[in-house]
Amino acid sequence: MSDEKNNEIKEETANKTEAVDDTDEDNRPSYKKKRVIVPAITAIVFFIVGIYFMVHAIHFQSTDDAFVEGHIVSIAPRVAGPVEQMLIDDNMPVKKGQLLIVIDPNDYEVKLAQTKAKLAQAKASLNISEKDITKSESGLEESSHDVVSTSSKLDFAQKDFKRYSSMYKEGISSKQDYDSSKTGLTVAQANHNSAIEKEKAAKAMLESAKAKKEATLADIEKLEAEVKECELNLSYTKIYAPQDGLITNRNVEKGNYVQIAQPMFAIVPEKVWVVANFKETQLTNMKPGQSVKIKIDTYPGKKFKGKVDSIQRATGAKASLFPPENAVGSYVKIVQRVPVKITFEEDISKYNIVPGMSVVPEVKVK
Repeated sequence: MSDEKNNEIKEETANKTEAVDDTDEDNRPSYKKKRVIVPAITAIVFFIVGIYFMVHAIHFQSTDDAFVEGHIVSIAPRVAGPVEQMLIDDNMPVKKGQLLIVIDPNDYEVKLAQTKAKLAQAKASLNISEKDITKSESGLEESSHDVVSTSSKLDFAQKDFKRYSSMYKEGISSKQDYDSSKTGLTVAQANHNSAIEKEKAAKAMLESAKAKKEATLADIEKLEAEVKECELNLSYTKIYAPQDGLITNRNVEKGNYVQIAQPMFAIVPEKVWVVANFKETQLTNMKPGQSVKIKIDTYPGKKFKGKVDSIQRATGAKASLFPPENAVGSYVKIVQRVPVKITFEEDISKYNIVPGMSVVPEVKVK
């Protein structure tokens, strides 16, 4: 019985094997077709994708070396002093012209008052100098008149003395008349000399008064400049926002003593743009005005509209603070990058787009 069962099992297994072989033979052509079709489809897909990227590369240029930029303004005081009022906080929006910080103005108000007092005193001195000039001019005019008058009298006395001297020698005139004419000449000469000295003194007095006036005018000019400077310094105790934006990096508090040019905080602007560093080989057909699609890492599902604003007239390396130089003679050619400014062409105020963010711009060049 056992041998019969074993024989039956062997026959059954052999039959199943034959059935499987028959099935493989029936399916073999279909399998061969699949082996041919699948690689063909794959090759076609890769070909189509390659054509797409080739066409895309011709019509579009993109780079991941691009960032959001903006005019970040660092705010520093122009005068020193303790902070009296702090009207801002981090990330607070501000508008251009808005009062942000007040520095204690007391010292600057006192300085302004003192300078104004000196200016008033100088102007009073100027009035006195002008009066002295008027008086000196009057004295000089009188002295000059005396010089002319005494000169005329001296001339008459000289002629009179000459005439009496001649007559006395001829015995026509008496010695008394001669002595009288001589005395008259001496007095006339003395009066004329005195008038000349008075005229010189009047001229000197006038020149002194004029010099004093000039010095006072110079003092007034200097003090007026100091008053303007004091007024400016006083105005600098109030710090206003130079542009719209958000407060960031605030590092001062109310009561802190701040120094001139000490950074206190910065204002990040609302208006931003993109600076993309394209390879020089990508700029062949690029020009201002071309449309741009901008992808920002912060908003992966959004493409912002933009346009090429301008292309820098130097490579990034050449425009750097320390441009590279080939001093040793060895040279390896490196593809240079040129900064391209791209502006947004849609309202982005509802998005949190700030300077420093990474972006990928795609410029349509054809």
